[in-house]
Amino acid sequence: MSILFISACTSEKKEVADSPKKQIYEWRIYTLTGDGTALDDFFKMTLLPAYNQRNITVGAFSLYTPEGQVPPEKEQRYLLFVYPDLKTYYEVRRSIWNDKKFMDAGRPFFETTAPNPVYSEYETYLCEAFDKIPAMRMPDKSRTLFEFRCYHSPNEEANLRKIKMFNVAEIDLFDKVGIHSVCYGEILSGTHMPALIYLTWHQDEAARNAAWDAFKNHPDWDRLKNDPEYKNTATNNIIKLLSPLPYSGF
Repeated sequence: MSILFISACTSEKKEVADSPKKQIYEWRIYTLTGDGTALDDFFKMTLLPAYNQRNITVGAFSLYTPEGQVPPEKEQRYLLFVYPDLKTYYEVRRSIWNDKKFMDAGRPFFETTAPNPVYSEYETYLCEAFDKIPAMRMPDKSRTLFEFRCYHSPNEEANLRKIKMFNVAEIDLFDKVGIHSVCYGEILSGTHMPALIYLTWHQDEAARNAAWDAFKNHPDWDRLKNDPEYKNTATNNIIKLLSPLPYSGF
């Protein structure tokens, strides 16, 4: 019996060791109080270079405004930091704010915006990548539009079933219909839980709309949405269309 027990433990350890390492995603959503020029300059010239020097890729986005339409009253900036693991997330965050070079470079921004804030707040979400896509997929250079989606679930068990739905079938269906995946993450800590966040990209709005039409009309989706296993898994969705900023890392 002891030999069987040891064998089982060894097998389990090997399975864990062989499992792919999953990235950690940190989303920050800044709500601006006015013009975003000062914040964009700080991101471009100071913050993102500090992360890049530590081998952390950062995506930067603004809200997408269709041509001819008025921009939203409250502009936002979406930043996505991509870490190899939680340990790196903690170490990088600590090292940046203890970095004299970074602090000196950022001081004009800090001192100018302390009495005159350029954003009212930022939300933050820390996420772990899905098993299906343990590392982000780099978008094609032809991308002009990104889609951010946050799916809230009624409870933790329902959230796990929604994640399973993506892992076993929904991401594959996205691939079939031309919804291009960037990353998927289960929210470990954030203002809205339980939930997940994912990001996709498209060449333009017309391509995005055509892909979603193909998705909604695909027989695989008809089967999935009617599968009792996935009933009531996501009951509140947030959808934002985003434009990549010129200084974005992808």
